[in-house]
Amino acid sequence: MIKGFKDFLMQGNVLDLAVAVIIGAAFGKIVDGLLEGLINPLIALLFNAEDLSSAGKFTIMDTVFQPGIFLSAIINFLIVAAVIYFIVIVPVKKAMSMAGAQEAADDAPAEDVALLTEIRDLLRTRA
Repeated sequence: MIKGFKDFLMQGNVLDLAVAVIIGAAFGKIVDGLLEGLINPLIALLFNAEDLSSAGKFTIMDTVFQPGIFLSAIINFLIVAAVIYFIVIVPVKKAMSMAGAQEAADDAPAEDVALLTEIRDLLRTRA
């Protein structure tokens, strides 16, 4: 039972996933720093607000509404999604398509082999 658990932990998928989570957390801090230190203050300037969370802040009957918090969450999500797409997904897809094209080229028979195979097939149909 312990050996099975050890084998499970040592599988490539589990180790790859652990590394991905750690790198993702570190990368998330970089993106958060970009958002909180540069992008959100710039957007807050557009609303003439102290910070993005207080943008559009209003009060109705002693209840404070802060649509800037929702706006900040939307902007953060869109930026994180864009960063992941352009820095991770696009390069990986390109690399995989290049690897797939290389595999297809490697799997294709040489011209002389294809010609000999065609001649063999023609001779079989005549015989």
